[in-house]
Amino acid sequence: MKYLFWIVWRIWFYILIMIPILIMFPVLLILVSSEKTYPQFFRVARAWGKFVLWGMGFYYKIDFEQPLEKGKSYMLIANHTSMTDIMLMLATVKYNPFVFVGKKELSKFPIFGFFYKRVCIMVDRKSSKSRYQVYQRAQQRLNQGLSICIFPEGGVPDDESIVLDEFKDGAFRLAIEHQIPIIPMSFIDNKKRFPFRFFSGKPGRMRVKVHQPIETEGLAAENKKEIRDKARAIILKDLKH
Repeated sequence: MKYLFWIVWRIWFYILIMIPILIMFPVLLILVSSEKTYPQFFRVARAWGKFVLWGMGFYYKIDFEQPLEKGKSYMLIANHTSMTDIMLMLATVKYNPFVFVGKKELSKFPIFGFFYKRVCIMVDRKSSKSRYQVYQRAQQRLNQGLSICIFPEGGVPDDESIVLDEFKDGAFRLAIEHQIPIIPMSFIDNKKRFPFRFFSGKPGRMRVKVHQPIETEGLAAENKKEIRDKARAIILKDLKH
């Protein structure tokens, strides 16, 4: 019975992802037709994220050490262990529309990928040209008053015993170059609630700890490792409890 539950539950997850997209397809097409309408798309995306979480039986508790300043641009980072990380990030950040920097491979998903490649900054980690274009597109988005979200581990490690993988430099380089604060977030329960392993997970609480900003004003490229390690230590402390 447990394996049957997991099969049905996992299939239900993809159904929940698709239902709002299919229902609102014409509206979404209009909202992604111009970058000027992205804030409106973001509000719809937040509702979609919360719909998926609630539909899966997840409820979330968000603890802000310091409220985010409405309308300010940030570099948002968190640990990455679950497909629900995207939905939880959307549910967490309310007044600061942000753009995900994500893997190009996700654009191959039917229908979801159509919108993904139009509103996210895609990166092909094997291509130096693609990585350079990320900086250009991030600059453009920041100039529009948006924030950027990156999962700095760069992927989910195959070894599930790894609590938090090493961080890549990209998020911290971007934050320093654009002099925007970094907001570390700890997604404490996602790995237990909905891991990438198919026959695993269960409904329940998802806790989010939104930490105080790490300021980058006045910092230079040589400070990159220092703030990268600081951010990782902050998140890791929560995950080890």
